[in-house]
Amino acid sequence: MRYELTDDEWPMLPNKPRGVPRMNDRRVLNGIFRVLRSGAPWRDLPDNFGPYTTCCNRFVRWRRAPQVHKFTLVWA
Repeated sequence: MRYELTDDEWPMLPNKPRGVPRMNDRRVLNGIFRVLRSGAPWRDLPDNFGPYTTCCNRFVRWRRAPQVHKFTLVWA
């Protein structure tokens, strides 16, 4: 799809499992990319990306994490 990670890009992300099982990270990250690249509001995110609140909250957390900056340089 236009706004989603390819199978080649996906392994570049760190995978650290923690306590409570999370919603599929790939689905959420693709939802974040869709909002960022399309300019649509979070509430307009299609349901197949999961709850828009989950995508938005994860984006805010990941944006604050220093590790994310090195990945944005790769995708820019």
